Amino acid sequence: MNESSINNKALKAAANVILLCSILSGCSGMNDSGADAPVRTTAEVQDEVEKVSSSILEILSLKAKMTEAGAMISPCEDGAYRARHPWGVYGPPAKDLGEAMDRLRSQLATKGWKIVKDGPDTSQAKSPKIVADSADGKFSVDARFHDRRSDDPAQLEVTVQSACFRPEPGPTS
Repeated sequence: MNESSINNKALKAAANVILLCSILSGCSGMNDSGADAPVRTTAEVQDEVEKVSSSILEILSLKAKMTEAGAMISPCEDGAYRARHPWGVYGPPAKDLGEAMDRLRSQLATKGWKIVKDGPDTSQAKSPKIVADSADGKFSVDARFHDRRSDDPAQLEVTVQSACFRPEPGPTS
């Protein structure tokens, strides 16, 4: 097996883990009610979620490979939706990824975030997990550090999600 096919296999595995974990675990559970959700365009909310993801990536301050996935829309309750942006970074040694997780932990509060969970996740590996909500309640971030297991590379998995919103009626939402 050449290096390219190994990297491609690792990228696909990382992307699948991120997508599965984000679907199963979600973020903090902020504003899951669609009844009082504001009306917004989906494109606007997706753009905002991706900007928040960029700010999280800046905090991590890593030179790493990234999984490439844009923000997607998923249902809340009562006909409302939220934008979710699952992504991950991999490539650096596990030590560097762990230090990036520590930077995230220490800098979120100074950037207006409230950490609502900091500890192991519920997986068999008990991976370190940080969940934080933005001060304005519009966003949540869920970050997990997966140390190297067997052939899978160490990685940081991040999901940023918006609070629930109602899409504007019409074809431009």
